[in-house]
Amino acid sequence: MTRYRSIVSLQRDNAVCRACAEAGYPLESLPVFEGRPGQRNYLFGQAPGIGEGQERRPWRGRAGQTLRRWLELDEDRFYATFYCASVTRCYPGRAPSGRGDRTPTPREQQLCELWRDWELSLLRPRLIVTVGGLAARRLLGRGSLDCVGERLSYGDAVAIPLPHPSGASGWLNVPVNRLRLEHALALVQEELQRETA
Repeated sequence: MTRYRSIVSLQRDNAVCRACAEAGYPLESLPVFEGRPGQRNYLFGQAPGIGEGQERRPWRGRAGQTLRRWLELDEDRFYATFYCASVTRCYPGRAPSGRGDRTPTPREQQLCELWRDWELSLLRPRLIVTVGGLAARRLLGRGSLDCVGERLSYGDAVAIPLPHPSGASGWLNVPVNRLRLEHALALVQEELQRETA
């Protein structure tokens, strides 16, 4: 097993990873992630969308625009603030139903864990923001989005779950969930301000 000493060497290998494709999964992009050494805020999503897969840059589509609006960060500040990664790194393709993107299988999620584990080990983030139920489940062990609005811990880091900003989710149609989101975003702002203080 490869042991990594730097984010740069990890990213070099992650960028050419074909483990899921070799396992027979119908992926539609190469791995997508973005970050640099020394970033202490880690944003962990589900999987890239079609636009992200084409550009090979995370959070490029409508969901990314919504997420940046929620976080009150313009594009440059967003990428400067967060190391962006996801449960699986390649665009998984459309869902068989035609509504939204395909949810990566548990095996695909497992094949990608190595990258996440090494990123967290090398970066030692002080803030982790999970985006969506799958990310909260895989990283924090939380089975539902009821944890949105809570300040959790992951090792030495503060972890704050957010819902996914995709229009495919109806979670925010429930008024109490909108309040949970507002509280979660206030917690993220508080943590980001603490970093600059």
